[in-house]
Amino acid sequence: MKPSVVFICVSNGGKSQMAAALAEKHAGDKLEIQSAGTNPGTKLNQESVQAIAEVGADMSGGVPKGVDRQMLLADRVVVLGADAQLEMPEGRTFERWLTDEPSTRGIEGMERMRLVRDDIDARVQALIAEMLGQ
Repeated sequence: MKPSVVFICVSNGGKSQMAAALAEKHAGDKLEIQSAGTNPGTKLNQESVQAIAEVGADMSGGVPKGVDRQMLLADRVVVLGADAQLEMPEGRTFERWLTDEPSTRGIEGMERMRLVRDDIDARVQALIAEMLGQ
């Protein structure tokens, strides 16, 4: 059975979708990859979609969705950002990635999104290497 990972943020319209798209780009079909939101929005962040496309990944077909209990049984559960709150099943844990937030430094728009993407990309690549023993 393939190792599984789920990426979770609040809206499932930006960071968790970006992480999933980057994981698919780097791991291909070697991992089972999902994303979800603790309070899913209604649409994707278009700057996120564009920033991901710039590095050859695709999240444009993503649809924000909520977390279900089955997802939380993945081999790795990664929560992106400080705001998403999760209650894990008994005996399960998650890791939290406090990703770069350029807006705290006055950086907005596509420049901000590229920095966020690059931070998530580096973390995703390290996670994949660890999960696949590379």
